[in-house]
Amino acid sequence: MSIDDVLATLRGFEGVLELAPAEGSGFPELAWGDHFFYHSPSGVVPERTQPYATIVTKDYPGEPSSDLDRPGRYRVNVHVGRTAGELVESTDRTATDVLLAHPVYGGWVSVVNPGEHTRAVLEELLARAHAAAAPRA
Repeated sequence: MSIDDVLATLRGFEGVLELAPAEGSGFPELAWGDHFFYHSPSGVVPERTQPYATIVTKDYPGEPSSDLDRPGRYRVNVHVGRTAGELVESTDRTATDVLLAHPVYGGWVSVVNPGEHTRAVLEELLARAHAAAAPRA
């Protein structure tokens, strides 16, 4: 599953707002190349809510490494709520195509370089996260 496949899935949800910081966008350089997804039919970034999904392309300072600084690696993060612990398949933060606990946020799961093993469950989790974010939009 390529990053473009994940982006296509997320962009297909009704009412999705994607922030994709890039050079000159006014966002911090650290966020350039990453993607942040909100449920916002108005197209305005919600002031009091976090994104329900993110795609990051590098390790962030203060987080355990997922080896995202290696070429071709990225991590999809999804807010799943209290079920996060039940979904986790591995504690190896560098493992690919398995569900991991988010390195910092409780209630979130992550997948480094999703593939055939996680495709269906990841697509379902993204759809659920989008739907769960609707009442907060």
